[in-house]
Amino acid sequence: MLVKDSVNKQTLQMLKEKLDKGLMPQWVVTDPDIYQLERRKIFGQTWQFIGHESELKEPGSYVTRWIANDPVLLVKTNSGEIKAYLNSCTHRGAHLCTADFGNKKTFTCPYHGWSFNLEGELIGVVSGKTVYGEKMKKDEWGLRPIPKVGMYQGLIFASLDHQAMPLEDYLGDMKWYLDILLGRSDGGMEVIGVPQRWTAQANWKMTQENFASDPYHVQTNHRSTVELGISPSDPNFASYGHQIVLGNGHGLSIMTSKTGVSPYKYQTLPESMWPMFERNLSPEQNEILSNATVFVGGIFPNLAFDSPVHGMEGEMCNYLNLRVWRPLGPDKVEIWCWCLVDKAAPEEYKDKAYKAYVGSFGPSGTLEQDDTEVWARIIQVNDALMMEDKELSYNNLNNYLLGEDVFEPVDNFPGPGIAYPSTYTDNLARSIQSRWFELISKDLLDEEEDSQ
Repeated sequence: MLVKDSVNKQTLQMLKEKLDKGLMPQWVVTDPDIYQLERRKIFGQTWQFIGHESELKEPGSYVTRWIANDPVLLVKTNSGEIKAYLNSCTHRGAHLCTADFGNKKTFTCPYHGWSFNLEGELIGVVSGKTVYGEKMKKDEWGLRPIPKVGMYQGLIFASLDHQAMPLEDYLGDMKWYLDILLGRSDGGMEVIGVPQRWTAQANWKMTQENFASDPYHVQTNHRSTVELGISPSDPNFASYGHQIVLGNGHGLSIMTSKTGVSPYKYQTLPESMWPMFERNLSPEQNEILSNATVFVGGIFPNLAFDSPVHGMEGEMCNYLNLRVWRPLGPDKVEIWCWCLVDKAAPEEYKDKAYKAYVGSFGPSGTLEQDDTEVWARIIQVNDALMMEDKELSYNNLNNYLLGEDVFEPVDNFPGPGIAYPSTYTDNLARSIQSRWFELISKDLLDEEEDSQ
């Protein structure tokens, strides 16, 4: 039996043929060679979400984050500028700051005591004149800046690629929808609490797909939340609305109701806030927000968002859940999860929204536990020998044919992108896979041809 033993030109060509047909070989999910390509060609070259501006309230505020295996120190300087550095001492390379967040004037390495200010400059060397004399040039030993940092609607992104396209170009038409979620009210959004994080037996591609493009699983996997009154009572609620395919692997689903009008106008946000929405959004954006029950989608490669209507004890609220799937290997992820609420919302509403979030998401959330169990089931079977057939003559393939030849794009959707008249379709998943394959295979086929 022929099995896949390396990611070569033949393998990539076969993979493209399968993806074009709506099929993904199961070995691809956790293959270690594929994962190494992803680390360099995806996480090393795309824009990554690393925080929200509300987490850095005053000069000296900092948070520590990761871009896959690259540690990031994100700080607000004395001038109010937000900067990001490789979180590694320039002396011997030790992990410089290990706290999740805080406020400091300087960062001192625990190994040999080198100190750096908020501008990343080396300002202190233990016994400096004694051991280095006058020869050492401190300005050559400052913290290494992350190549690119950008912000949109309070979301802070970074890229390890000096040649990365501008952030706004990368986001493309997704900005129009981010404006609805993040720019609808005066003052924007704020993070409530601190981001939760935990590890799961899962692959980052599957977790991203789950949130960004797969409302189809809700009816089965999350049925218990409907029965508990946490989610809308109609078990088919996740299918009503539109799935929107955008560029660069981005996209979202906007759920409404069977009638196309949500029973929760403006997602239960207080009526006192509605004039702000009308003032800050275009008529088309306002129409979408007023009729939506849930926004759920993703920004490629590993930022997902969910703006639902959930509640505790039957009292429904809205919040924005941001999450990053940080890969720790081909079969393990560290999940980072933020809760955001409109700054302008009443404090009582914010409290209720946060409780609704905790009850639904995070390691103890009802929906989270459903997903985590299923992700682990994918990993548990993926090392099977029968998953490795290189010729793929058996049915060891993931099916992405949902909605094909059933749903055609609509021409009257008010927002940008290609909109389909149901969220139960794999069009967005296939767009994500297309972008994924484009990046992992970039230059590789040409390099092999040149070497022959």
